[in-house]
Amino acid sequence: MRGDTRDLVDTLTDGIKGLDVRVVENPDSTIAKRAHYAPPWADVSIIGIAGSSGSGKSTLSQAIVKKLNLPWVVILSIDSFYKSLDPEASRRAFRNEYDFDSPEALDFDVLVERLQDLKAGKRAEIPVYSFEKHARLDRTTAIYSPHVLILEGIFALYDPRVLELLDMKIFCEADADTCLSRRILRDVKDRGRDVDGIIKQWFNYVKPNFEKFVDPQRKVADIIVPRGVENHVAMTMVTQFIQQKLVEKSKRHRAALTRLESQARHQPLSNKVVFLDQTPQLRGMNTLIHDIDTSKEDFIFYFNRFTTLLIEKAMDNIPFASTTITTPLNREYAGLKPRGEVSAVVVLRGGAALEAGLKRVLPDCKTGRVLIQSNMRTGEPELHYLALPKDIAEHEAVLLLDAQMSSGGSALMAVQVLVDHGVKMDRIVLATYSAGRLGLHRLTTVFPEVTVVVGNVIQDVEERWVEKRYFRC
Repeated sequence: MRGDTRDLVDTLTDGIKGLDVRVVENPDSTIAKRAHYAPPWADVSIIGIAGSSGSGKSTLSQAIVKKLNLPWVVILSIDSFYKSLDPEASRRAFRNEYDFDSPEALDFDVLVERLQDLKAGKRAEIPVYSFEKHARLDRTTAIYSPHVLILEGIFALYDPRVLELLDMKIFCEADADTCLSRRILRDVKDRGRDVDGIIKQWFNYVKPNFEKFVDPQRKVADIIVPRGVENHVAMTMVTQFIQQKLVEKSKRHRAALTRLESQARHQPLSNKVVFLDQTPQLRGMNTLIHDIDTSKEDFIFYFNRFTTLLIEKAMDNIPFASTTITTPLNREYAGLKPRGEVSAVVVLRGGAALEAGLKRVLPDCKTGRVLIQSNMRTGEPELHYLALPKDIAEHEAVLLLDAQMSSGGSALMAVQVLVDHGVKMDRIVLATYSAGRLGLHRLTTVFPEVTVVVGNVIQDVEERWVEKRYFRC
């Protein structure tokens, strides 16, 4: 290992781009403007780990993930980006006569494109390569919202375009005999190879290409790690750097939310915020819902009635098209129908309390789920789980459901998730039992085309009591 630890961390930290909240031109209008919001996973920290085949790159990557003990650290193997082979190249591959250890075997264009998507906070579809078949499979693996990405492979530090995207560059080195023995064990166990073929590839391709292409990557590395996971000093240095970056990103994200608060505090609410009419019936139900002496059974009954009205109001804000139908009396009726498919996304766990109302209004509605929780230490919202309908970007409207919205942090993140998956802002309708003015200001400032349907306006900071009473825990 080389270089002074403190100097390295300082140098790398200086290059971090800050998150900001600024006014940008809306691409759909030259007049309308909105505040730019960068979610916590934007500008993902990418750590590149290169080294000879069998040098311990994968083991080092897994050890870093284990030491960090965070759910947002993802390992991406550069092996996923091997090019598809034509029939002749495939036959040579099965004879162990194809050079997989040359940079020409990898599709760096696709790799760079996927890394750029992840840096921008977008969803990235990663190819799946089968070493048994020497071909890419038809399916892909999706990566979305990692805070840290570890890119490992023999050419992780080779392409200049990749180097520009890396926050830290590591070269893993090991004795050549050790590398060969590890490669034999791995390829026999995981890739169905025979020992003779492995040794043939080693001397024909792996060893000469290491000297020509892999070893020169040492020159661009920030850290050279001998002995892999046994090098505890290097492990500590890497994990401390990553932890420092995550803390700084968290601070910038919370500062961005604070700036949104100060900008929106004295502004009137957007006309995209729709309130339920406070009829005597609605106020009567609200009285029972808020009454601490209301039984659990009555609370659920009246809350389900309330949310049914809330979902109906949300449906008033989706696009409808004219249609003519025939009645049982054989007469024509000029009516309306939704212009396209309507789906819903439940923000767990509070949004699940609105599902009974959703099923009463849209019994066959496709439903997705996201789990967003606030960090107990920082108060920052964090994305823990995501499951959306595959064709959600094609739906005419998407209802986003949550029981309560106070500061708007979770709502901002939930809408950003939908936008990142191709849902247009003007097709999103957020329905919530209660919301604070601060949260409404924040959300509509950043996403001015999103419609928000609200049952009650509350104080800006309020404990999430609804889900506790509804689910009785």
